[in-house]
This record gives sequence, C-alpha cells and structure tokens, in this order.
Amino acid sequence: MNVGGEGLLAPARLAADLSPLEWKFSQVFGERTAGEEVQEVDIISAIEFDRTGDHLATGDRGGRVVLFERTDTKDHGGHRRDLERMDYSISRHPEFRYKTEFQSHEPEFDYLKSLEIEEKINKIRWCQTANGALFLLSTNDKTIKFWKIQEKKVKKVCEMNVDASKSVENGAVGSLSASSKPSLANGVCKERPISSPSNDNSIPSGGLPSLHLPVVVTSHETSLMARCRRVYAHAHDYHINSISNNSDGETFISADDLRINLWNLEISNQSFNIVDVKPTNMEDLTEVITSAEFHPTHCNMLAYSSSRGSIRLIDLRQSALCDTHSKLFEEREVPGSRSFFTEIIASISDIKFAKNGRQVLSRDYMTLKLWDINMDSGPVATFQVHEYLRPKLCDLYENDSIFDKFECCLSGDGHRVATGSYSNQFRVFGCSEGSTEATTLEASKNPMRRQVQTPSRPSRSLGNLPRVLRRGADNSGADANGNSFDFTTKLLHLAWHPTENSLACAASNSLYMYYA
Repeated sequence: MNVGGEGLLAPARLAADLSPLEWKFSQVFGERTAGEEVQEVDIISAIEFDRTGDHLATGDRGGRVVLFERTDTKDHGGHRRDLERMDYSISRHPEFRYKTEFQSHEPEFDYLKSLEIEEKINKIRWCQTANGALFLLSTNDKTIKFWKIQEKKVKKVCEMNVDASKSVENGAVGSLSASSKPSLANGVCKERPISSPSNDNSIPSGGLPSLHLPVVVTSHETSLMARCRRVYAHAHDYHINSISNNSDGETFISADDLRINLWNLEISNQSFNIVDVKPTNMEDLTEVITSAEFHPTHCNMLAYSSSRGSIRLIDLRQSALCDTHSKLFEEREVPGSRSFFTEIIASISDIKFAKNGRQVLSRDYMTLKLWDINMDSGPVATFQVHEYLRPKLCDLYENDSIFDKFECCLSGDGHRVATGSYSNQFRVFGCSEGSTEATTLEASKNPMRRQVQTPSRPSRSLGNLPRVLRRGADNSGADANGNSFDFTTKLLHLAWHPTENSLACAASNSLYMYYA
C-alpha cells in the first residue's frame, strides 16, 4: 500500500522539486540597529546544525560558541514530537530560542614561533548525543576542543538546623543536640524545638552564634553546563581549516594547509597523519589543502579539496599514508581562457557531501560545482554565483576580497544547493534535472526583496566534457534593483537544515533564519 501511495505522489513531488521555493523570514538573533557599530569579536565565523536539526551552534571571532534550541518540535511537556509522522512538505514556521553560550577558545601566544593565535572559531561539528547530553567539536587555528553540554540540577538549601531568630537567647547559645535537628515526618520537614541551654555548653554573652548547617537540600531548577572534555593540540604546524566527524562515531579528521590528521575522540595526545602534501623543498609547493570532509556513510572514505580547484577522494583501506588518491575530480581548463586570476578564483574554499554520499558540492570564488563521485570527467552541474564580478577581478585582488572563503551547503533531499555572496546576499539553486531555479536572496527581514530568477542556460560547447548545466549567470554588475554591491558586507557562512527547507545565515554578527 505504501509503495502504491508513493507512486501516486511522485509526480506532484517532482513538480514541487522543480518549482522555485518562496523563502520567508523566520527569525533573527543579534540584529543590528541602524548605525550600530559591530565589534570584531561578535562577527559570526562558523555555523552548524546538528544531525536532527533541533540544535544550531554558531561560533564567533571572540572564541565563543552559542547554542540555539528548536522549540516548535516539542509539545507542552517539553517532549520531542514524532517528526517522522510530520509532513515537511507543508510550510511550517521553525522557531529557535537561545539555549546557552560558553567561551570555547582564548587568545594564545606561541613563544617558540613568536606567533599570536587568535581565539576565532574556524569550524564547529556536532557529535553523537549520549544520555541527554550534547557533544560538539570546535577549533581555532591550532587547537581542537571536545565539549559536553548537559543540564545540571541546581541544589538549594531549604532549611537549616537552627532557627536564627531563636539561636541566641539571653546571651547564651543552645546546644546542637539531637533534639535540635529537624525531623522528617510524611516527607515534610518539621523543625523540633531547640533544647534549653545547659550549663555545660553555654557560651558567655558576646560569644559566637550557633553553627548553621543545611539539613534539607532540594533541586528545583536546572542549569546548562558546558565542560571541555578533551583538548587536541600541538598536531598542526599550519592553520586548521577543517574538522569532520566520521560516521563510525569514534574518529574525526582535522586538516591544515599541508596535512590531514586522524584522531580518536577518546585519545587527545596522539593522532595519525594520513595525508601529507608538504614537499621536501617548499619552493616546489604548488597547491595546498583548503577543505576536507568525511563521507557521510562510508567510514573509510574522505575527500579533500585544493587551491588548484581539484577534489581528491581517498580510501583509508588502501594504505596508512593516503598520499595517493583513489579518484581525482577537476575541470579541464578551456584553451585560451587562462589569466593572472585563473588559479586564484579556481581555489576551492569549501566542499560538502550530499546526505546520500553520491554527490560532492564544491565552492570556488565564482561558482558552485556539483560532482558525481562515480564520474570524474567533470562536474555534472555548474552554477554561476556572481558572474558580474569577472570584470572587477583586478579591484577585488587589490582589496583582498578575491581571497574570501565562501561556504556552501545542500538541502537534506539533495535537490537544492546554496551559497553566499556580497551585499549580505545568498543564492539558492535547484540541482534536480530540469530545474531552472536560481534565486537571489538577501539576509534581511525581507529576503525576496532582491530576488531575481535567471533562466537556465545549458552549455554544450565544452569539447569532450559531458553536458554541464550552467545556471545563474548575471553580467549586470549590479543587483536586481540596479544597486551597486557592497564588498565589505559578505555572507560567508550558512547552513541548511538536515530535513527541512530551512536556512540559517550569518551576516556579520546577526543570525538570520528562513524557511520555505
């Protein structure tokens, strides 16, 4: 019966996948008022949903991690509803609330290298929950920390062993005999009368009052406590750009410019180097590692990207040191198109596996590319994010904007991809076959204000490469309203909810949330 019902609904769902989504504003945290100056330490530098989508974590340049908790998926008793029976095709308004925050990293100084280590959070990754506690990894440039966040009951004293108003009488103090202790009858704390002072233990006038001891302690309130369980340090000579959890729940990787290390969550003083691209002579260095990610289901597979625009898939079963890749994904250079900026804009800033593990999404400076791990001849789709910037590459190089690292994300069903741009804008593309979705949105309370739909333009003149879908090109040099773009306001970090069409975007110090 279920199979038949799914078959009847399939055409309707396919049509829904092809039609562009209408995004609506949901919430904003840390919204700036007009003219308010943003402190550098408050700028958000990392954002991540947990596996269920019920928790969201952000990290900032001040080394703080802020947690948010979803509230609309809980009933009045605080219990989580059965989400598997809910139809997420119905537009629902997700609601999150501030949960807690803690200081993850502090500024440090490397005395051996005379180097200041910033407290800025580079990446956050959620780990598996256990016994009602939340676990996550956070990292700055050099040090990774494993955090446990759990509710602790706050104990309060409700009764003492001596009544302060009766403890001192006529300059004498009553004895703390058994008769002065409270008795517990039927679960109710009742205080017995204090015995009259005796001559043996009476204290002269002006002596110390009786010692007050708590006899009944109750737990009424709970408080969230964040505790650092482990610190993984001194394993990277260069800045850490990525951390990624393994599907086995026991290990994770950390990557810097030249090396990738494999860690066990339980062992903080030892890691295994699995990728090392450092040449014997540093003058021979041609590329660096820019991002690394574990496969979502195969614990032996991971991918890492490079500054030359390539993605390498490696298999941990082949050898202990995985310097040789099992697959290489890179796009062939079109003859005659090379310029001074070609290698700079080809550098991949972020990669993400699709939930099914079949596709890999990569973001370079100008485009999003979707790759099929079973087809290494080229990307299956290419999405132009801000093609209007191509004539301005010289200016972007002068002000260092060309080195900005934009992140990317995929929807849980794999039908859409998203990434950020300048002027606090982000773009959503449909990657299903036949989809023409290419939406421009703004991180504000009116996300569709600058919305523009660009028809798809399949490109067939790519020589021996397979047909590649190129969509979203806009050569206007301005936004949909003709306004010039602001390169100082850029949306670098965003995350897609794992099961719903819901996006969280970080614009400076503000966290915007949208749903469709």
